[in-house]
Amino acid sequence: MSGLNKGVGRVEVTLKWDPAPAGAPAHDLDLVAGVFTTDEPHGAPVYLVHFGSRSPDGTITLHRDSRTGQGFGYDEAMTLELDRLAPRYARVVVGVALQQNGGRLAFGDVTGVGIRVREGYTDLLAHDFTDVPDALAATVVEFVRDGTDGWTYRPVTRGFDADPQTFGELLGSVAS
Repeated sequence: MSGLNKGVGRVEVTLKWDPAPAGAPAHDLDLVAGVFTTDEPHGAPVYLVHFGSRSPDGTITLHRDSRTGQGFGYDEAMTLELDRLAPRYARVVVGVALQQNGGRLAFGDVTGVGIRVREGYTDLLAHDFTDVPDALAATVVEFVRDGTDGWTYRPVTRGFDADPQTFGELLGSVAS
């Protein structure tokens, strides 16, 4: 990877979308982060961070959750303090899952969807999910511990035909 991607420390992932049309069930999108160890960097995560949860050590926190997409700008926000994660953790994958409470809902059914990954004031990644319109969930970015320079990141857009529970189990299957 290039030197521009080295040393990511504390990042914020934000998600936005437009509310559902009047009379339709609310669109509820959720940020999800899966954390993996050096011994098991793929497969099921050691733990997930999503609405109503945070990492056991407080290094990954969802501090803004929306169930409707109403409001201006970004509706959900998650902070990842990668530089504080214990050395046993080697990989973090972040994605988005669509709640299926009002029937099947895919990214192509929701307008104004966008995600942004920032470190300080620098945008590392922005994505609009137009490449996975039929997916019910998708991975967005992967952070991998680099033994010499901290953490690196890369976009990993992959759509899944999975409900949020199943997505949490599949999230780590994205190859690094």
